Amino acid sequence: MKQKNEQIHTTRLLTYLLIGLIGVLGLVCLYYGSSVAPGSRRYDDTDSRLDGSDPVFGGFSRNRDLVDLLDEQGYYLEVPKSIPICDMKYSELIPCLDRNLIYQLKLKPNLTVMEHYERHCPPPERRYNCLIPPPKGYKIPIRWPVSRDEVWKANIPHTHLAQEKSDQHWMVVDGEKIKFPGGGTHFHYGADKYIVGLAQMLKFPGDKLNNGGHIRNVLDVGCGVASFGAYLLHHDIIAMSLAPNDVHENQIQFALERGIPSTLGVLGTKRLPYPSRSFELAHCSRCRIDWLQRDGILLLELDRLLGPGGYFAYSSPEAYEQDPENRKIWNAMYSLLKRMCWKVVAKRGQTVIWSKPLSNSCYLKRDPGTLPPLCNSSDDPDASWNVSMKACITPYSARMHKERWSGLLPWPQRLTAAPPRLEEIGVSSEEFHEDTKIWHFRVIEYWKQMKSVIQKNSIRNVMDMNSNLGGFATALKDKDLWVMNVASVKMSARLKIIYDRGLIGTVHDWCEAFSTYPRTYDLLHAWAVFSEIKERGCSSEDLLIEMDRILRPDGFVIIRDKHSVINYIQKFITALRWDGWLSEVEPRTDALSGGEERVLIARKKLWTDGFMTM
Repeated sequence: MKQKNEQIHTTRLLTYLLIGLIGVLGLVCLYYGSSVAPGSRRYDDTDSRLDGSDPVFGGFSRNRDLVDLLDEQGYYLEVPKSIPICDMKYSELIPCLDRNLIYQLKLKPNLTVMEHYERHCPPPERRYNCLIPPPKGYKIPIRWPVSRDEVWKANIPHTHLAQEKSDQHWMVVDGEKIKFPGGGTHFHYGADKYIVGLAQMLKFPGDKLNNGGHIRNVLDVGCGVASFGAYLLHHDIIAMSLAPNDVHENQIQFALERGIPSTLGVLGTKRLPYPSRSFELAHCSRCRIDWLQRDGILLLELDRLLGPGGYFAYSSPEAYEQDPENRKIWNAMYSLLKRMCWKVVAKRGQTVIWSKPLSNSCYLKRDPGTLPPLCNSSDDPDASWNVSMKACITPYSARMHKERWSGLLPWPQRLTAAPPRLEEIGVSSEEFHEDTKIWHFRVIEYWKQMKSVIQKNSIRNVMDMNSNLGGFATALKDKDLWVMNVASVKMSARLKIIYDRGLIGTVHDWCEAFSTYPRTYDLLHAWAVFSEIKERGCSSEDLLIEMDRILRPDGFVIIRDKHSVINYIQKFITALRWDGWLSEVEPRTDALSGGEERVLIARKKLWTDGFMTM
């Protein structure tokens, strides 16, 4: 009887082992089957490249359910020991603003309305899953504030603008450096004098354009190399300097290399990715924009973005030249803006400044059928991600704060004061202030971790990849840097709070590449970003490669996320060459913690000239 029981026990044990083995084999088959499924991408699958001329397509592939299942057990599948380097011809690649992609995909954008300068992202099978190399001779960027006036020529080896704009003092080549005298198309003798002139036209106290802190956020369209925005910083004004990747190639790249807040974008067919009433002043200095096209739709976009009583400073031949063609354009533009209820508040020489109305009263007094019409009440003026522009005026709703400056305190008080629009997103002033306190503590802890490796003025351009209410950027207020606050599409309504605080930012979907040049930010902060894109089925590996593209050599990433996410990212650190310095801690739990979190801080290495490209 005892022997029979032992036989039964042995048989059961063998059965369990066999079932377990079959289960493991099934999981392995499931994993490898999904890895080679149509549309998947693997680094070692050279046949997945679309053509021989672009040997950079391919990538990670994994069965997400399987990885999630095994994450908790410490298993990480298909983590590469190395990631290939892109060919040097891709050293300035902007994946979603790549005009070559438009030709390859045989898209037919409307050139007359600038669609070819708008975002066109590659489909998953055409994404560049390799690391973007720096140009030959690349050096660690010159530090702010010296960088405002000079950069290394090797970092942006383009001198076309220096030659084309030599009479306008945009930039000058001087040996190994490119220098920026502060000139522009309209202000040959310096942006600083031009800024004072604008303040004098508006009769602001002390000839200060910030008007006692009431002018804080400026939109500079067609900004060139952003010298206007550079000199506004001295006046406690921050500009979103905007220009497309057009014939003046690399102008925004120069601006970011200088450490000036700026971004790639165009007034085309889509709304700019900012909420309504974000700016107190819009500026266009010979920006060569046809403001009259499509029933004035571009001026109506500025109207959406300006707050009550906001200004539009316009410097262009149409404003002062007396020849018949320019007078015709000026008269048409004046008529359009009058029908939009804008008023000329100052005009001097080559510049005119308009003001937006404070209320709906002027709109209601217009004759029936007057164009442009008012927007439908169902239109959301804050919706801005991939939303088409509309040729209509956004009226003020009953709940809007219609007084000049939208009821905001002057800068810097507005940075920490609870703004009126909090009620629109369902956040109380108590929650707002608590958020500010939490991020103040979190940033202190971040800097304690990095204090042994951060050098003076080594961090200038910062991106908060999940900005929420702007607490992270607010906590950095005493440091000589600026922050691009990025709101996810799902949380885009909160971006209005960023602007109400006197900060700048944009809406973005991290399942796609960001609209910036490679090597443009010194610090990337990603709080719960990887968890969010994972829930949406997007690739963490694609995002890591995109972050590497954006990050400058010697720059830092701060990733705050779940344990399993941090554990997975850790496996890529060496392959990404982010092991110049590394720190990982378990932070103190607070009201914003989404369960147990870890904080990973890594530093990107500067590659040597000896790296191998594909």
